Amino acid sequence: MNIARMMLAAAAVGLAPAPAQAEAPPAQVIPVPGFADFIAVDRDSVWLTNRTKVERWSRKGKLAEAAMSRACGAMTVYRGSLWVADCKDNVLVRIDTRTGRRLAAIPTGIGNRAGELNVVSGAGSVWIASDDAGTVARIDPSTNRVVATVKVDPGTWYLAFGYDSLWAVSARQQSLQRIDPRTNAVVHRTPLGKEPGFLAAGADGVWVQEQGDGTVARIDPASGELAGRVKVGEVLKYGDIDTGGGKVWMRTTEAQTFAVLNPKTMTVDARIGKAEGSGALRYTPKGVWTSAHDVHTITWWPKPDEISQ
Repeated sequence: MNIARMMLAAAAVGLAPAPAQAEAPPAQVIPVPGFADFIAVDRDSVWLTNRTKVERWSRKGKLAEAAMSRACGAMTVYRGSLWVADCKDNVLVRIDTRTGRRLAAIPTGIGNRAGELNVVSGAGSVWIASDDAGTVARIDPSTNRVVATVKVDPGTWYLAFGYDSLWAVSARQQSLQRIDPRTNAVVHRTPLGKEPGFLAAGADGVWVQEQGDGTVARIDPASGELAGRVKVGEVLKYGDIDTGGGKVWMRTTEAQTFAVLNPKTMTVDARIGKAEGSGALRYTPKGVWTSAHDVHTITWWPKPDEISQ
């Protein structure tokens, strides 16, 4: 009996299911000096924020780096470039992924100077939360200029693009906002739980970490309404979330390195690795990358299909 069926059977008889533990294929732990945090996938390698620089790493070691004043937040790779926020200079930086050369520093403003935010791409543009008072900036990669601003709830820092929409979470207002890229306007709002944070669009939903409640909220991408919640832990502080392979992947700070959620059963299918503080996560079909800046490592977890069985 697989883990998901075991948990469903336990629920059917009124038992609280024990935390799922799964045997994962052997992981590759790679030491990374400094403070390796957010991850962006670039083919068979990843870019990492590491305080005063971004670095490109593969399973064979470090490949490149580019200087920053203070690299911060989740990044995106789009049109041959890495797009990353600089929380000290208050700009969005564009870096050539092939050469590591800085191509532009765009004066967008940074919505959360502490570094909890996302840069995302979609609808032919790059998007960033640019003002804590409530603004998202839209950048045209052909000109490296802000071409539109979207008025959003105060404290909106977290973004994801999917289902032909930009999704934005306000931690302060406890809201998920759906933005139509055709009009550059919020078209729907969904109330969320305590301390909402990072989110991901995919696996038949928009998935939002409710950090203070230890839950993940599933939003129906068609209606924008709440479709359910999964309890993951007591809290989900300083974690990360991604989708892929029909699953939801969550970097956590308690009990394990990451957890795998099944959107069909709305259960935690697997809990992988030991707790190792804060960090990020990104899924690829070949494996999952995690970072752990408190212990100065990144880890490659191969064969995600086997991990999530």
